[in-house]
Amino acid sequence: MNVAHKVLTAPQMAQFLADGVFKGAPVDLADGYIHLSAEPQLAETIDKHFAGMGDLFIATVDLAALGDGVKWEVSRGGALFPHVYGDLPLTAVVAHGALVRGPDGSVILPAA
Repeated sequence: MNVAHKVLTAPQMAQFLADGVFKGAPVDLADGYIHLSAEPQLAETIDKHFAGMGDLFIATVDLAALGDGVKWEVSRGGALFPHVYGDLPLTAVVAHGALVRGPDGSVILPAA
């Protein structure tokens, strides 16, 4: 399965679960798409954009479920990042849970 990950604050995750759809964080709305990260990019994304923040969540997204709504585009350091154009439906989320990091700082992904 081709997946990517969305980092969410606790209020964003609660709203996503309540609404069944995520329309985007403020940065997503400003940029016109929902930012996701592939697994190798996730720890750096958290360290860069969520430094010092607690109570974060990870939603693992099945990219195939989003079809043409996903575009891989050049971003940080010239790397390709998955961007979702449109809303992110909860039905595309295959796992979600609180952010957990291993002793080495790696991100432990939520179990499906």
